[in-house]
Amino acid sequence: MITLTPAANQQISKLCQENDCYAIKLGVKGGGCAGFEYEWSTAQVDELTENDYVVSCDNGTFVVDAHSQMFLVGSTIDYKKDIIGAMFDIQNPNAQSACGCGVSINFDGMF
Repeated sequence: MITLTPAANQQISKLCQENDCYAIKLGVKGGGCAGFEYEWSTAQVDELTENDYVVSCDNGTFVVDAHSQMFLVGSTIDYKKDIIGAMFDIQNPNAQSACGCGVSINFDGMF
């Protein structure tokens, strides 16, 4: 459903260890200048549901909450560092448009 690059896998593992959590969780919520925005959080194992999408990483876990899966199916998540900083880069084939910062997206026509 979602592809994690090796760099994203490594960063998720690192964040799980640094934050003493079971998983790094990605969701989509209403908001932002384009209508929806990505929401990152940490999660413990008892906070997950049986319908969440779970990917085991080297030393951690990546989770997409159940209600966000339809928005993220087919996405590739990478972790990039450059002169400006570091961030997760989400290539989402379902997004019809995005704001300049890449955090806010629009899914026109999905509903």
